[in-house]
Amino acid sequence: MARKVLVLGEARDGQLRNVSFEAIAAAKTVAEGGEVVGVLLGESVSSLGNDLYQYGADKVVAVEDAKLAQYTPDGFSQALMAVIEQENPEGIIFGHTSLGKDLAPKVASKLGSGLISDAVAVEEAGGNLVFTRPIYSGKAFEKKIVTDGLVFATIRPNNIAPLEQDAGKSGEVSTVSAEIKDLRTIIKDVVRKATEGVDLSEAKVVVAGGRGVKSEEGFEPLKELADVLGGAVGASRGACDADYCDYSLQIGQTGKVVTPDLYIAAGISGAIQHLAGMSNSKVIVAINKDPEANIFKVADYGIVGDLFEVVPMLTEEFKKLKVNA
Repeated sequence: MARKVLVLGEARDGQLRNVSFEAIAAAKTVAEGGEVVGVLLGESVSSLGNDLYQYGADKVVAVEDAKLAQYTPDGFSQALMAVIEQENPEGIIFGHTSLGKDLAPKVASKLGSGLISDAVAVEEAGGNLVFTRPIYSGKAFEKKIVTDGLVFATIRPNNIAPLEQDAGKSGEVSTVSAEIKDLRTIIKDVVRKATEGVDLSEAKVVVAGGRGVKSEEGFEPLKELADVLGGAVGASRGACDADYCDYSLQIGQTGKVVTPDLYIAAGISGAIQHLAGMSNSKVIVAINKDPEANIFKVADYGIVGDLFEVVPMLTEEFKKLKVNA
């Protein structure tokens, strides 16, 4: 059946996050030939509308208000509910990001709707929309279908490929009026601890360090390798607990969940809590001096050796490949 599906375009620092375009691709499957409506929420976000059009949105609407300059659950939920009331969709898709994980349950509760969270795939099968999501810290997968009502889901970044960009496509962005009031949270200032460069949760390449890096300076070779590969640097909880790096880099059950094309684990033993955050990476390369380290059980490729010798060698080889490419 053809459906109208809303997709939340998530903006950061004046740009849309890649997961917004992945959500449009998922919405196309959910819509089954119906209309995909991109939604922008913020103080001044209409200029981002063409990006949504270029990745497959059929229509774009925006709620613009100074009170939406920074994310708050009350403000964004009020704005989104105004869009939902106007558009009356049969489906809603968010990215499974910090914002999406906070906002989606709140909106689902207001709508009295079910919610499928952290989906890594969606397909039509036997007349049903089938969502696949990991369970038990990624050790197994379950399939869910919506039997009645709104199709509401969040999708994990880096799992559903976006549609090919049509750079020549553009369209109008219509404005939706929403009364943003009675906010219980006011953002006075934002202090960013995340590293500059590629967003860890959306990176195609992640180079992560554990206690084996031994110090804050020990992350420098990893940062150099990540820069050469155009990737991001991550860390195990052990490295964060040891003050080798900030907790914004933590990957694992109590940190970020990443699914890059390439995950390089340097000096990481492979505790189950860490594996929960990265075991679904497409290719895993482990570097560890201990041949019995648990990380080798999930790795596609393993290098037994000192990371301070291996990582610089890899960096130099990748530099040569880039020069000769």
